[in-house]
Amino acid sequence: CDCHAKPVKVIQSEELRQPLCLVNSTLRSPHVCHTQYMANMGSIASLVMAIIVNGNDTTRLWGLLVCHHTSPRYAPFPVRYACEFLMQAFGLQLYMEIQLASQMAEKRMLKTQTLLCDMLLRDAPLGIVTQSPNIMDLVKCD
Repeated sequence: CDCHAKPVKVIQSEELRQPLCLVNSTLRSPHVCHTQYMANMGSIASLVMAIIVNGNDTTRLWGLLVCHHTSPRYAPFPVRYACEFLMQAFGLQLYMEIQLASQMAEKRMLKTQTLLCDMLLRDAPLGIVTQSPNIMDLVKCD
């Protein structure tokens, strides 16, 4: 894109009863604050790709991958489509890594709970605050 290009107004057909939804539009004019940010960096063009993580029943924006260039650029549709595919694959891999980290944390917590219960059962109740692991490890406190 060229941040100095004049934005083109989208005019909705009068035949459409519902307002036009551009949520999934891939070609958009940059926001004024992004244009200023680019000018501050000395860049003219940018390609912004969303990193989306799909959960069980949720879809959320995890981050953005932003590429800048010092001269106007045009990314043809096959390139944009390939980038979108790569971002989907990355989002899926990221979701799997997040799930794995969550499962590992839960496993550590269950192990700590088991050790603390063993201390209580062995008539060493002070151990849950004086030994390691201790009860503070469950709630991440100082």
